[in-house]
Amino acid sequence: MKNKTLFKEFPKPISFKKLIGPSFIILALGLGSGEVILWPYLAANYGLGIAWGAILGITFQYFINMEIERYALIKGESVFVGLNRLFKWAAYWFIFSTFIGFGLPGIIAASAKVFAALLGIHDFKYVAIAFLLAIGLILSTGKTVYGLMEKITKTVILLGVPFVFLLAVYISSKADWAALAQGVIGRGADYQFFPEGLVLATFLAAFAYSGAGGNLNLTQSIYIKEKGYGMGKYAQKISGLFVKKGDKKIKLSGESFEVNAQSVARFRAWWKNVSLEHLFVFWFIGSLTMLLLMVLAYATAYGMAGSGEGINFVLNEGLVIGRVTWPIVGSLFLVVVAVMLFQTQLGVMDSTSRIMAENYAAKKLGRNPDGVINLSKIYYVFLWAQIAFGIILFLFNIYEPKTLLVLGAVINAFAMFVHIALVSFLNHRTLQKVFQPSLARKIILLIIFLFFGYFSTIVILDKLGVVM
Repeated sequence: MKNKTLFKEFPKPISFKKLIGPSFIILALGLGSGEVILWPYLAANYGLGIAWGAILGITFQYFINMEIERYALIKGESVFVGLNRLFKWAAYWFIFSTFIGFGLPGIIAASAKVFAALLGIHDFKYVAIAFLLAIGLILSTGKTVYGLMEKITKTVILLGVPFVFLLAVYISSKADWAALAQGVIGRGADYQFFPEGLVLATFLAAFAYSGAGGNLNLTQSIYIKEKGYGMGKYAQKISGLFVKKGDKKIKLSGESFEVNAQSVARFRAWWKNVSLEHLFVFWFIGSLTMLLLMVLAYATAYGMAGSGEGINFVLNEGLVIGRVTWPIVGSLFLVVVAVMLFQTQLGVMDSTSRIMAENYAAKKLGRNPDGVINLSKIYYVFLWAQIAFGIILFLFNIYEPKTLLVLGAVINAFAMFVHIALVSFLNHRTLQKVFQPSLARKIILLIIFLFFGYFSTIVILDKLGVVM
């Protein structure tokens, strides 16, 4: 047992206004995959009867994310540090599954395709390469990476979501909203829950990306640590690549506190506030954004020729919006989509680099988890390695956005199946009983775990040609 003199005080809760931040980032990570592309694609091609899947998917992720936050609030460190203490192989798994799952640059390819279409450029791969390089420079020049990411994501969401809302309200009809209401409970025009002809892998991809998806959910523990939630108040931040002042070496492990009436009361106050923050920012704004983008896609591109090919439905949306309103509004819609996709790839690159850097660092520290390491340097090595990988794929003409997105999402659905179990075990094994989730939450997490396991297995076996 640790000596009492080593304990830190469990911090007092901060105001709700100051609390808002990390959920914007985790929400923004899903905008370019599920919200902007995959769910609207399904709505444009199969109607709104699949809207229930979007709501269920983001609800699942709300509960997943809160258990990740629970650990970081109490320990003041990321879940990766805790998992590396329990499992020697954890670091290798997270580095591998993160690079494979998100190294496929489908989001930035989609952004580049939309932007290139606005400029009349047919071959968009060089635009995508330029975008990847721009992301590397943006993430390399901030004073602290977290502060930069929070500002960018808040700006994009607070400007983009209202614009989409106004478009959806103006263009859609009462019949469209009625179809959406029916779709939320699984009723389509001529089907219940699942339309005929829908590829299961595409549905699973959209479901997994109803929010962040894959290992990206786990970066919530890093972001709330860097924001200073709970025991994260004592954690250090990753500095920019070109910041010269200060010591860039960071201590990965968290701090301990004495479990008493005061610390338990403060944790519960933190838990109440972060739960509300995540419910409003991540779940409510995320659900609203998905539904608005789905009804907009349905009202504009449903049944149009070419909507089933890649992400052409987005271009069809822009054309219809331009006809119904003014051409400049249709073009502005495409600009907003391109920007939302770009900032999503920006967030994904940041999150995945953090994941791989923390796991590499934790493995390198080995039995000395309280040691310090230059995490910023490792972060940027992984960041630019991903950028280089994406550029290589584009140069070899592997850049069809929807194909890359679906493939990556299927991999990430399986990664979610794994990390749900690992985080649940971590919280059960390392947190005192007073801080552990209730029985109801444990049952919900078990249901989510079984869901992702079942559907991931079916899709993987189908891709391998195994008959069920």
